[in-house]
Formats: sequence, C-alpha cells, structure tokens
Amino acid sequence: MSSLKEKIQSLANSYAPGFIDIRHHLHAHPELSYQEVETSQFIQQKLQEFGIPYQVMATTGVVGLIKGRNPDKRIIALRADIDALPILEENNVPYKSTREGVMHACGHDVHTTCLLGAAKILQELRDEWEGTVKLIFQPGEERNPGGASILIKEGVLTNPAPEAIFGLHVHPQLAVGQLSFRGGQVMASADEIYITIKGKGGHAAAPHLTVDTILIASHLIVSLQQIISRNRNPLSPSVLSICSIQGGHTTNVIPSEVKLMGTFRALDEAWRFKAHELIRSNAVGLVHAMGGEIDLHIDVGYPTVYNHEALNATARKLAEDYMGAEHVETTEMRMGAEDFGYYTQLIPGCFYRLGVMNEAKGITSGVHTPTFNIDESAIETGMGMMAWLGASASME
Repeated sequence: MSSLKEKIQSLANSYAPGFIDIRHHLHAHPELSYQEVETSQFIQQKLQEFGIPYQVMATTGVVGLIKGRNPDKRIIALRADIDALPILEENNVPYKSTREGVMHACGHDVHTTCLLGAAKILQELRDEWEGTVKLIFQPGEERNPGGASILIKEGVLTNPAPEAIFGLHVHPQLAVGQLSFRGGQVMASADEIYITIKGKGGHAAAPHLTVDTILIASHLIVSLQQIISRNRNPLSPSVLSICSIQGGHTTNVIPSEVKLMGTFRALDEAWRFKAHELIRSNAVGLVHAMGGEIDLHIDVGYPTVYNHEALNATARKLAEDYMGAEHVETTEMRMGAEDFGYYTQLIPGCFYRLGVMNEAKGITSGVHTPTFNIDESAIETGMGMMAWLGASASME
C-alpha cells in the first residue's frame, strides 16, 4: 500500500495541470490590498467544490478547516496571501493581467494556488492523517497595517487555536524544484518614515533672510544615516533609506517646505524601537538648531519574521523526505518584510521559499517588477509540500 507521502506526491502530480489553470485565472484577475472581493469569492467557490467548510474574516479573508482523524490531536495552520500590487504588467502571456496597472508581481497568485491545491489533497486524504489543518487565505499583505494583523484581531488564531503556522513565498533567485528554509530571524521589520521640514522661504540670492529647508534636509539625511551606522549592533543588520525628497519647483526660490519619505528595516525588535527614538530626537534637534520646524511620523509596520528553530528543523526534515535532501537549501537572511511576522510573534511559525526560477527559459525577473513570472512546474512542488506539512508537521 502506498505511503501517505507517495499519495500526496501522486495527487499533486495529477492535479497540477488544473491548478496551473487556477493560477492563470488568479493572475489575470488581480486585486489590490483589501479590495480582493472577486478573489475571495473564487476561493470560497473552490472550497465549496472541495467540500471544505470555511468562514469569511476581515471582509475578504477566507479561513477553511479540514479535520483528519483525531482532529484534536494537533492543529496546524497553512497561510497564503491573496492581494496584488499596483504595477503595470509587461509580460506577453495568455494569462496577462486584465486590469491595467494591477499585477500579481509578488507571486500571491502562486501562494493562493498552492494552498488551494494542498487543501484539495488534504481533504481527499483526510482519513489518512491525524489532526486539523486551518487554511488561512489572507488579504492585504502588501499594505499597512497588514492583513495578518487584522485577522489576528478578529480571532484567526483561536477556535481552534493552531499550535504552529506555515507559509511559503516564491523565490525568483532559487531554481525551480528547490525549497529553502532558515531558522531564527529570517526577514526584517518594516517601518515608514514621513518628515516635513518647514521654514520661511524666499529668494535664493538672499538665503540669510530665509530658512533653507533644502540645506536642512540634506544635513538631516546624512545625519540619519550616521545614527543607524554608529549605534546599531554590527552583528544585527538594519537599514534606513530615504527614498523621496519633494521640495521646490524652480532654480531661484528656497521653498518653505520639504518632504522626505523613507523606510527603516531591522532584524532586532528592541533595537528597532530604540532607533525610532534616536531618529526622532536627532531629527527634531537638528532641524530646530538650523532654524526650521519639523513634523515627523514613523508609521510602525510589520514586525520581524522569526522562524521557530525546532519547527523549522522539523519542516526542513519533512522537505528533505518529500523532495530529497539535494533539493532543499538554506534561505538567506533578507531585509525585506512580510506581515507573516505578526503570526510568528504569537505562535511558532515557519516561512519557507519555493524556487520558481528557470534561467534556460528566461524566467529570472525579481518580485515587484513588471516582468515577474514563474516556471509553473513549481505549482506541483508548492501544493504537494504544503499538503505534506499540513498532514505531517507537529510541535511534538
């Protein structure tokens, strides 16, 4: 008699073509964060077809429940994000986005497809594994405050309460057919910084009669970089980038207002909030010392993603068993952010990577670009591995 693993592999292989079609549908009909109405309805329709009960949360989120044998023995959550980005797609493919300026450029269509595929497999084999699997189709990953935080407030981690949660993300620098894992800190926090410098504007030929907001802004940008580089622990990376300067409109007028926008990323939560205070005190002191006024807002965003060491080790071992050790790699630490971090701050979590790159086919574009795409053979790997984790993983 075939083992559970072999049955999952066989079903993943058999169902993959149909789920590639599902990915095409999702890719062609992307929706922005918190606007995923049609995507949510599509997911609900599929869960109904599979015979999986579900509830709608956070307006467009969908949470399903699959009970195996002895459903109270263990409860595992599997998560996929469902929103798209405000990017104009440049791929020339039959399933190109039909919504101008909106694109699944971060692979959330792939994540959703893989979780739907895993759901179908787990439901079909529910008499052959123990426990309960909670399916979380989450809205709004790409935009603060993060759909994960909203679902958590609405009780997604209760009734029943999962003991652990898994999520996958496409990795366009990892070859198709590969998976990667990393224990401990794996992704950074992300906070947005908004600064407005104000002062009396005037003629550029008479700067002594003005408050030179442009000059103040230039000093402040350099100073903020020094705050981070000279105060952080060199063993814990963090990055501050000012990405927008808006002020002035001609060559001979010093503007009365300059706006700065940027992002701060950190891998240490304690340092993260200490840095916020340093940024505030330094910015206010410098701007006032140069005669200006300042409005500063730090929009606190996603926390770090921390992969529970023991859970990650379990997941990696299961991946090696499912794929073969030669197909499992170690994920690099990244300064990118993910609202999956909200889950990992509360329960053990494991966020792993699905290889989608195929250099021979020219599929190499990064996420958040207008030419991002995947080698779709990754769908079979992704749905099968999620099903295997759902059926097998445990905190014991």
